[in-house]
Amino acid sequence: MEHEEYARYDAVGLAELVGSGEVSPGELLNTARARAAEVNGRINAIVADVEPPQARAGGGAFAGVPFLIKDLGQDLAGYPTTGGSRALARVPAPENATVVQRWLDAGLSIFGKTNTPEFGAKGITESHLLGPARNPWDTDRTPGGSSGGSAAAVAAGIVPCAGASDGGGSIRIPASACGLFGLKVSRGLIPSGPASGEPLGGTATHGVVSRTVRDTAAMLDVLCGPDPTSPYLPAMPAQSFASAVGREPGRLRIAVCTASSINPTPDSEALAAAASAAELLSDLGHDVVQLDTQPYDDAALARDFLTSWFAYCAYSVDEAKRISGSGDEGFEPDTLLMAALGRATRPVDLIRSIENRHQHVRRLAEFHEHHDLLLTPTTATAPPRIGAFDVAPRLLQAQKALLKARSAGLLRFTPIVEQMISDNLGWVPYTQLANLTGRPAMTVPLHWTPDGLPLGVQFVGRLGADSDLLTLAAQLEAARPWADRRPTALGG
Repeated sequence: MEHEEYARYDAVGLAELVGSGEVSPGELLNTARARAAEVNGRINAIVADVEPPQARAGGGAFAGVPFLIKDLGQDLAGYPTTGGSRALARVPAPENATVVQRWLDAGLSIFGKTNTPEFGAKGITESHLLGPARNPWDTDRTPGGSSGGSAAAVAAGIVPCAGASDGGGSIRIPASACGLFGLKVSRGLIPSGPASGEPLGGTATHGVVSRTVRDTAAMLDVLCGPDPTSPYLPAMPAQSFASAVGREPGRLRIAVCTASSINPTPDSEALAAAASAAELLSDLGHDVVQLDTQPYDDAALARDFLTSWFAYCAYSVDEAKRISGSGDEGFEPDTLLMAALGRATRPVDLIRSIENRHQHVRRLAEFHEHHDLLLTPTTATAPPRIGAFDVAPRLLQAQKALLKARSAGLLRFTPIVEQMISDNLGWVPYTQLANLTGRPAMTVPLHWTPDGLPLGVQFVGRLGADSDLLTLAAQLEAARPWADRRPTALGG
């Protein structure tokens, strides 16, 4: 099969071709690998090749479809899961992650692992170990993070759908940056075992980035549901997620808010993306209102998010050292800085940040009493250029000096922390809400800038509204199709 024909199909469509005997799994894999060989040198999306494990007998929902997994939290037995860290580059995973096993059971042909920043800690994908992933729409720009490699691979046409995960926007940010659809599901729907029960204290979840809504829906039918190692028994919908695609969503009450105290001046294109989406929703018969102020305190939420994140980073570094025997030389300076901030956090402050999540949940629940969905831009700007968030040499030297002196308590009183907050959250101030509250949220690719860069819009729903989000996404997809839009920077 030639790439031009291959790229016309989504994952569901390719699986149907395999099922009917029109194409073999081997042909699809060869086509995917040929496309990777053609473009990956320019986007650095795939950072490790793997030999596809033996498919299970009887096929599966996606039998023979080429697939990539993220090099973070998606362990494939026998291969390192580096998490973008030098410390873990030679530590093979002892077993498959639950989600990886479910993808294998569905018949997917996993042939590579995708680029991610160290420990998924940033909304960009530029690790020292793996190098920067690049956006197929403009290779001088980031594909976002932390699932940036997966999003770049899908946008470039290597695979129609790829493994991703989301702890603060890491599915939605790269999907927005690469013109794709991305859904972060409600807390607890997708298991994270067997090595970890609740990554990031339950704020993170696995998933996919895809070109079509039906691919994401069908993937959720593969991924969702309890596992013996799950901490909870999730409330599964009465019908499959796939059946949500094509249903009428009814008349929804949708509130639009572009305000952010983290970034009080979103880019004009972010505002245009939200306004255009609001107009489309009104044309489709939904009730749309504009909010001048946020229905939640995003500054407080950001502090709580980062307090937990820094502590988790300290844990991640310590675990990586324990597993690998590495010293500080195995980690990036920014990671060591965040870990030092985590170690300097008082236990009572960490517990307070975790307990504060309930207040954010209550504020959002009060909002949802009157509105079905919250609509925001997914990001406050178009995808930044590669290297835009590199630490200035002067601050880098100060950072190294403080770390060497182990003056972690002083770090909070330096400009380094403020710059990290600005860099990490300034262009992505909208996405952490869904993670801390456990609510489902999706990004829909409805807007491109005059320069041809994607910039998605985000919808946040009530707990358990995953199917409702898919139903609305399918309606938007039918009204303003995006799956056939292709980046021209790579050709093909």
